[in-house]
Amino acid sequence: MHHKILILFLFLITGSASAQLSDLARIDFTFIPNKNSDVEYTRSRVLINAPIPLKGEGKYLFLGFDYSNIHLRFKDEELPFDRNQLNDFRILDFTIGYTQPLKNDWRLGVRFQPGISTNHTARNLTVDDIVFSGDLVFIKKYEDDYKPSRLILGLSYSQNRGYLFPLPFISYYKKFSADWSYNLGIPKTNLQYHISDKHRMKLFAQLDGFTSNVQNGALVNDTYVAELINMSLINGGLQYEYHFTEHFQLDLRAAYNFSLSNKLKDGDNNTILTIDNDSRSYLRAVLKFKI
Repeated sequence: MHHKILILFLFLITGSASAQLSDLARIDFTFIPNKNSDVEYTRSRVLINAPIPLKGEGKYLFLGFDYSNIHLRFKDEELPFDRNQLNDFRILDFTIGYTQPLKNDWRLGVRFQPGISTNHTARNLTVDDIVFSGDLVFIKKYEDDYKPSRLILGLSYSQNRGYLFPLPFISYYKKFSADWSYNLGIPKTNLQYHISDKHRMKLFAQLDGFTSNVQNGALVNDTYVAELINMSLINGGLQYEYHFTEHFQLDLRAAYNFSLSNKLKDGDNNTILTIDNDSRSYLRAVLKFKI
């Protein structure tokens, strides 16, 4: 029973569109080509998590890290800033998580992620490179041998996500037949078809992106200084999962970007330049080992 509760919590908390505590180890690669756009985006990501049992029934501590290397390739050579200052970024988050059971079959999940987010031209870290993320969620699982479901309610905030404000975390999962299940919520929604034990297909929609400090600033139009870069997107598409084993799987995703924004901002989060953002293709591959 404890193992099932742990797995439930691990599938819940996501800081970005992306990182799940259910993943003990993960290699993640995202690519947005620059067709019809001034920007080509690639992100390489490595994640490690370790669950630690605590005293008390159903209580666990989680420790880990999440590292990303982001590269932007600018197509337009006449953009009004030094591209070398804004083409490579690194994001490193350290994860501290905690979960415990509550009354009436509810469970509490808390995660805190201090980290750094800065451009690669930075030689020494400064206080402006330090970022914080956090999640607070409440989870309830409805047991059913044939049609299990779960509800998650909470709040998620991240300074290095593409959205610079707290987001509600709402998720309702239900398996409504032997082969079909769905998950409705924010930041991700999907409809899943279980082809077999090894093969699954999903239709999904999600939020994604990143925000990073630009150390020492980047001069724009010889007038303004960009201290932040922000990319945010909303997309939807098809995901294929291949399960090598119960705990080891490969995810391949192809999506269409309904909304994509690339902005340079000053220290007060005011937009000083919006870069051409008409790229519609989104490709992602994830290899992970999970509980």
